[in-house]
Amino acid sequence: MKHLKVINAYFLKYKWHFLGGLLFVSLSTIFGTYQGVIVRNGTNKIIEVFKNNQTNDSGIFISYGLTIIGLAITSGIFMFLMRQTIIVMSRHIEYDQKNEIYNHYQVLDASFFKQNTTGDLMNRISEDVGKVRMYTGPAIMYLANTIVTTITVLSFMLSVNVQLTLIVFLPLPILSYLIYRVSDMINKQSGKVQKELGNLTTQAQETFSAIRLIKAYAREKFFIEKMHEKNEVYKKTALKLATIESFFGPVMILMIGLSVLITVWYGGKLTIQNKIEPGNVTEFIFYVFRLTWPFASLGWVTSLVQRAAASQERINEFLNTKPSIKNSSSETYLIKGDIEFKNVEFIYPENNIQAIKNISFKLKQGQTLGITGKVGSGKSSILNLITRQYDVTNGEILIDQKNIKQHNLHLLRKNMGVVPQEVFLFSDTIGNNILFGSSDKNTSIEKISFAAKQAQVHDNIMTFPKNYETLVGERGVTLSGGQKQRISIARALINKPQLLIFDDCLSAVDTETEEAILNNLKHEMENKTAIIVSHRISSLKNADLILYLVDGEILEMGTHNELMAMQKNYFNLHQMQSN
Repeated sequence: MKHLKVINAYFLKYKWHFLGGLLFVSLSTIFGTYQGVIVRNGTNKIIEVFKNNQTNDSGIFISYGLTIIGLAITSGIFMFLMRQTIIVMSRHIEYDQKNEIYNHYQVLDASFFKQNTTGDLMNRISEDVGKVRMYTGPAIMYLANTIVTTITVLSFMLSVNVQLTLIVFLPLPILSYLIYRVSDMINKQSGKVQKELGNLTTQAQETFSAIRLIKAYAREKFFIEKMHEKNEVYKKTALKLATIESFFGPVMILMIGLSVLITVWYGGKLTIQNKIEPGNVTEFIFYVFRLTWPFASLGWVTSLVQRAAASQERINEFLNTKPSIKNSSSETYLIKGDIEFKNVEFIYPENNIQAIKNISFKLKQGQTLGITGKVGSGKSSILNLITRQYDVTNGEILIDQKNIKQHNLHLLRKNMGVVPQEVFLFSDTIGNNILFGSSDKNTSIEKISFAAKQAQVHDNIMTFPKNYETLVGERGVTLSGGQKQRISIARALINKPQLLIFDDCLSAVDTETEEAILNNLKHEMENKTAIIVSHRISSLKNADLILYLVDGEILEMGTHNELMAMQKNYFNLHQMQSN
């Protein structure tokens, strides 16, 4: 239960739902249990009628029947109210918990998302939260019902005969012992089930995301078999859990059956000895059956609690993960765009690979920096540091002569227009995908189309049947690579940011379109700092400063003409692209 302690805060938040549920379950149980007294009186009356041959007392039996019906209806009403409080409370907690986890995901840094799969993230916010809801709702409700029913029934039974009560309850400690022994097994196996479910979800998500590639290589059979293997492992793990849980049902029914037999045997003996009334035997049998479902639900409730504990442990693991990138300021001020790297070194925390080695350079407001080099040379890593997806391992980055760690992170990112190497479009309209980059959600269609024109994608958009209202499909699947890149550029330009960052975002467009986009950007980038990463010299030649990187180090640095004059790596790259 230690992992479920964090849920107590939610119980406190919805204390009136919780307390109301406990009140209603108590009232429902009391009215339901009191039917036993009517059954006792009715049984005694039947025996009295037959003994005295009284045939004109049928009215009394009608009153007994109506009383039992009335008590049952009243008990049912309170049971309805019990569900309307406790189950509703569990839905509120589920809602709050999903929001809490989702909000926490938003503040975690890039390193966290590289170390955890999308399927596992989804599983914890859906499946695991659902398991916890079964604890905060049904498990709490049935556990409260069991406790209140046991106390109420025990009170009624003790008032009749202590010896008979103790003998009837004799099998119950055995049941409690079995629950104690098996609960730990359920907990461990539940954790394994959730882990395998996360692996299964990850496999399915990855398959659906790469379905076009899978079909292109005709690898459907391979992925079907791979999914079958993971599904088989999950099935075996879940069946093992089901086997453990299935042990409870037969044992509990056996215990209840023994209680009924003991009631008839020992109750009959006490009746013969005139220590109790005949009606007390039927009353006790009624009480035993009143206890049947509460005790029968104990195994199920225990399973729910154990599953919830295993799921909450997984949820707590993420909630206890603290972001390494923290915002240290909430000030509002102007961002000019001066950038300086001072002996910067960077090692990726998730794999200990050194991506940046002792890099230093200065970039003034309004200047453009071009970065090129071979694959894996550290180009994108520099952009990750400037956008503060990661913090430097050594050295420091200054923006406007101020350490990047001391800046208001949200303000800094709002002043950046970023076009990533891997373009991501939301399953929404083209207009809304461009509007995503604007801080003003009431931006007019004219501004959206102007940004699209600058990115040389407006004409393409106007050929679509619904123009800017065209749905792009999941991840922009209905668009070409070049169209997606240009929409992403329009998204970066619409907010007119002070810092423009392009990570090899023109690779999918032809040279003519590239030239047109760069010409449009010349006016847009006036008095703004721009960083362009590209393998194409044509994208970099007009930059004020160009870096040529090899294995995380600056091998060559200067303007286009200066690097050409060196006749080294940059020159060779230019020559290959010119031929």
